[in-house]
Amino acid sequence: MTAKDVLLALLEEAYDKTSWHGPNLRGALRGMKEPEIDWRPAPGRHSVREEAIHAAYWKYRVRRRLTGDEDAVFALPGSDWFTKERGRSWARELELLAGEHRQLRAAVAAMSNRRIGQPILSTGATAAYLIRGIAAHDLYHAGQIRLLKRLMRSR
Repeated sequence: MTAKDVLLALLEEAYDKTSWHGPNLRGALRGMKEPEIDWRPAPGRHSVREEAIHAAYWKYRVRRRLTGDEDAVFALPGSDWFTKERGRSWARELELLAGEHRQLRAAVAAMSNRRIGQPILSTGATAAYLIRGIAAHDLYHAGQIRLLKRLMRSR
């Protein structure tokens, strides 16, 4: 198994493949519907919708860094945290997340094992570092979403 194989498996487990730790990001979002996805545990806290779009945005940012594609533009205006826009459905937002995941996975799959270990940022961070990081990011937000679901359903 190559480094790239391990990193691709890590990306998949964090987003949508079976993993030992329980639900991944896609699993945490499964079955959620409006208005649940817009519930906030307190003013100023993020909703499930915001967590999901935030995850999509960072998949885009990592892909852009890995590919060097400075012309790539995220599907929504703004950056990092996004609120609900009139006319944008939850199904469409889930597809945005899935599409960004597919594009990120394809970018990693297209990389050589040599490139994965090379520095790609001025800090010296390697592609492998970014790929591990985005997988951890998915799992972090999956945990937050699971907590939000429990808090919402116990109120």
